[in-house]
Amino acid sequence: MFPTGSSSSNVYSACTDAAGIAGNIFAFVLFVSPIPTFRRIIKNRSTEQFSGMPYIYSLLNCLICLWYGMPLVSHGIILLATVNSIGATFQLVYVTIFIIYAEKAKKVRMSGLLLAVIGLFTIIVFVSMRQFDPPARQFFVGCLSVASLISMFASPLFIINLVIRTKSVEYMPFHLSLSTLLMSLSFFAYGMFKYDPFIYVPNGIGAVLGVVQLALYSFYSSMSGEDSIDTLIGSYARIKPLGKKGKAASQLP
Repeated sequence: MFPTGSSSSNVYSACTDAAGIAGNIFAFVLFVSPIPTFRRIIKNRSTEQFSGMPYIYSLLNCLICLWYGMPLVSHGIILLATVNSIGATFQLVYVTIFIIYAEKAKKVRMSGLLLAVIGLFTIIVFVSMRQFDPPARQFFVGCLSVASLISMFASPLFIINLVIRTKSVEYMPFHLSLSTLLMSLSFFAYGMFKYDPFIYVPNGIGAVLGVVQLALYSFYSSMSGEDSIDTLIGSYARIKPLGKKGKAASQLP
């Protein structure tokens, strides 16, 4: 590392903060992308055929990553905590709206899943604080955060498969694919600057998938000449997540 107070140290610190702040900004774009979907739900007072599972998965992912970024678990990565606190707030609002306007069966199921997420997160916090000292605690929560992030890659993989099968980019809007790539690259850089594999490994994988998505978008949009009008998360809210029968999963940022 650079000597404290040196110009090189200051530049290094500035680059680290810039990468983290950029990641927060690009993640925010993804967090607000479902808003048109929920405007429609509120306007029609019905969840129609939309699925609430992407928001449940995203809430759990954000909570775990938020906990990993807290000083009680990891030091010096507060920008990871800020982005996931914002994300958790958005996902909680989305889930609440979904529960309010869902039909009775969906309402009961989503309420149960929300309680399960809160309960699981409470258990993770309790176990990590009571059973692990600080270095082991970071490793334990870090492994959970990586597993959670990697599980979210089911959506980009499904999107890639869908685009190839349909030869259409209807469900892969350019601006959201670009935001996903830029967010992953930003946090990959942030993790590298922080020497934290629990940050740069999953985001490196996300960046590779983002490049593939943009390459497919360029190829198939030039073939069909079509422009997508749906949002990625809004569109994929209609698609059920992976289950035992191999149904497709939906994303969260």
